Amino acid sequence: MHGRSVLVRGGIAVATAAVALTMAAPAALAEDGAARGRVVDKAGERGYSVNFGDPKHYVPELFELKLSDGSKLKMYCVQIEVNMRTDQDMIERPWNKYPDASSPFNKNNAKINWVLHHGYPAVGLKAIEGTLGKSGAKLNGGLSTGEAVTATQAAVWHFSDGKDFDREKPLMDGDAEASADVLALYDYLTGKENVGISAQPKPTLDIGPAKASGATGSKIGPFSVATTGDITELTSKLPEGVKVVDADGKEIKASAIKDGTKVFVDVPKDTKDGEGSFSLKVSGHLDTGRLFVGENYAKVPAQSLIVADSEKTSVVANATASWKQGGAPATETPAPTTPGGAESGGGNELANTGASATMPLVIGGALLGAGVLMVLLVRRRRSEA
Repeated sequence: MHGRSVLVRGGIAVATAAVALTMAAPAALAEDGAARGRVVDKAGERGYSVNFGDPKHYVPELFELKLSDGSKLKMYCVQIEVNMRTDQDMIERPWNKYPDASSPFNKNNAKINWVLHHGYPAVGLKAIEGTLGKSGAKLNGGLSTGEAVTATQAAVWHFSDGKDFDREKPLMDGDAEASADVLALYDYLTGKENVGISAQPKPTLDIGPAKASGATGSKIGPFSVATTGDITELTSKLPEGVKVVDADGKEIKASAIKDGTKVFVDVPKDTKDGEGSFSLKVSGHLDTGRLFVGENYAKVPAQSLIVADSEKTSVVANATASWKQGGAPATETPAPTTPGGAESGGGNELANTGASATMPLVIGGALLGAGVLMVLLVRRRRSEA
């Protein structure tokens, strides 16, 4: 969920304020090179409390997610009944890794993607006003940021969670003019103009496969590169004579690697059995529509987020090759693909729409420390493999 809310139990109101852990940006990327970051508490743009015809209060918010390199994303949420968390890393994932198999998100992700590309902030307020004016909609003194955030997030929820406005009273805390403006944009984003954008946004950087093996005297791979940015750096940890090359066996430079490029690790025949790795660094924007899922979702569910706008960021991914004398030659490996495509609470409890679940700082620190230890253990085992 988003925004902040008040949870009512037994007639006692308990403020579900976000955890006062404004954590620093994570120090590392996900093991597979995917971007990761954390929601920055109280840094987003809030809208009006909306009325979906139930006792719960939902407050739309355009969240800020700070990535490991310090760059920032603007995000909407796609799980209205799950708590927002600021104490858990969010990891970039393809649409088919959405954590709720029964969610409308899975069949409506193309519609959601269209909303993000035609709503705010992907499209500026003046441009949206012009589009609505052409359709005959009348706005009351123009569209405000709060109205645009409310309408865009509500349109996302319409497709991701099956929510719809109580049209008699769409806003819990807005006047008639604000309500009319929100409905005008909401109807445009959820109406017949929304034909969907089915092509899933590409990851900022992906190398597939992450590991490959083969015989000495051969080119191991291919390692297929998928990226939306510019490769700025190629580094390797390979024995002398072993090189990263193109399909023709020529040593390749970072500037020659693009989206769809296939690279290989060329291993001379007299090389001793072993392994090595190479890394790519990319600079670019995370595409609108990219999904971020909580790192510890299986144990502690965190509200999934989807990119609405991004700054330029940098991401690193790596791949490993191993070889043996007389081993089987490497075989062609398919390029990485990312195919595209909440339960309502009971009683009178108000939904925790984006408010972080409170938990002691010491627990958050312990979990973070355990996560770092696990990464170190995994890397050690890999290096010993």
